[in-house]
Amino acid sequence: MDGGDAQAPWVPQEITEGEWAGWKLWSTDPFELLSGPFYCRDAGDGRMVCAFRAEKKHMNGGGFMHGGCLMTFADYALFCIGGEALQGSGSVTASLSGEFVDSAVEGELIEASGEVTRGGRSLVFIRGTVSTGGRPLLTFSGIVKKVRRKDPADA
Repeated sequence: MDGGDAQAPWVPQEITEGEWAGWKLWSTDPFELLSGPFYCRDAGDGRMVCAFRAEKKHMNGGGFMHGGCLMTFADYALFCIGGEALQGSGSVTASLSGEFVDSAVEGELIEASGEVTRGGRSLVFIRGTVSTGGRPLLTFSGIVKKVRRKDPADA
């Protein structure tokens, strides 16, 4: 996720109907819409939780969730979890690592949550877990670099 484009800021859309009512969708990232869609909301205690419903398109040839899907979702979650520390700047993923713990199947609700372990002037360090039904699927950690937003006049 990249909040670096001043013409298309990272602004959430509130979902008001269906399974995702009360969640937010960030619609400015076409890859995340294609690979997700992924949703995010405040868990009520200041923590952000992200989620999506596992579909056939998220599965590998063996019928289990593709590892690339889990890592893409973890990358999305970095920016939601780190949102407060990233506020007011553009941002890009500098590093992302993950450890696969278990697998998921079609139909399951996949969730991610975590914490900022350090929010610096230019780097934000984040760790989290992707799970389903309380069962961990992936643990991840990442570093997000704050960047100056692009000025449309520089394009």
